[in-house]
Amino acid sequence: MFRHQLEIIGASAIYKTESAGRLAIFLASGVVQILTPPFQFSKILEQVWFIGAKSMFVIALTGLFTGMVLGLQGYHTLVRFGSEAALGSAVAMTMIRELGPVLSAIMIAARAGSAMAAEIGVMRMSEQIDALETMGIHPVRFTFSPRLVAALISYPLLTALFDMVGIFGGYLTGSLMLGISPSVYLDKVISSITMADVNGGFTKALVFSVIVTTICCFRGFFAHIGKEKGQGAKGVSLATTNAVVNSCIMILIADYIITFILV
Repeated sequence: MFRHQLEIIGASAIYKTESAGRLAIFLASGVVQILTPPFQFSKILEQVWFIGAKSMFVIALTGLFTGMVLGLQGYHTLVRFGSEAALGSAVAMTMIRELGPVLSAIMIAARAGSAMAAEIGVMRMSEQIDALETMGIHPVRFTFSPRLVAALISYPLLTALFDMVGIFGGYLTGSLMLGISPSVYLDKVISSITMADVNGGFTKALVFSVIVTTICCFRGFFAHIGKEKGQGAKGVSLATTNAVVNSCIMILIADYIITFILV
């Protein structure tokens, strides 16, 4: 019994180590293919449209209601100490430093990341990736590299959109609904934000873009390996689920590490 449990633990450790190494090689190969001509401008633009432009509505909607909730909760907390005028600072700092990059990355992972994993997973299960290799086309270059570049472009822009709409949502709640002076709110927003805060938020967005795109494309690309092996459509669905879950977990872990470094 003990030997059997030990074998299970050992097999799991070996599989996770192999997966980590495979992921690192996958990312390195994708970066090399980005820098190798000819450059895939048309595919990159196509992915910018899919990852960035088509995510704008869900990002704006999420940012608006996040800002409105922050404004409502922040007001009722600050009013106890007679500091309701600081609501603009609280909303702006929270959005730019933390909630903007984190929630944007999670929403994009749920919308675009899941689609990436499913699309590449279907390509793997239907042997389209094997066909690319047969034709001499590098499959990582075709499936992963354009998406990585597009994510690096789209994530900071979507994070900026989330931040601006979120601050506006706090303004709607604080000024229009709860009576805080609009000039006081906006003055506190402007005076509290520094370039260090903005750069920190964009740094997180760039790191999250690499994490989400790499994990989602990796899970789809290797949907035929591991627990999902040989399960067809079910394998694709499991790979997609694991891609989104793993991405969200790694976003939160990376957020803590980056915050610890930057603070």
